[in-house]
Amino acid sequence: MILAVTILLGLGIGMMVELLLPGHTPAELALAMLLGAAGSLLTRYIGERNGWFERQEPISFVACALGAVVVLLVYGALFRRGKRRQ
Repeated sequence: MILAVTILLGLGIGMMVELLLPGHTPAELALAMLLGAAGSLLTRYIGERNGWFERQEPISFVACALGAVVVLLVYGALFRRGKRRQ
């Protein structure tokens, strides 16, 4: 159950971030959703593995949301910088 919530949280954040940007395409939306889910899962794994938080603590959901946003920001900084929007 917790894994499903983590994935849904990342998907939702990816969708919101991409829909807030102007000129999105369906492929970019799908990529943003997948990157958000990946960031959320990665943050949960790293946090639980290092003992920063436990499985069902509220801070773990906040950390997963921030992890999804960070992955999306890094992707945007690395790969979208030179892209022109029309």
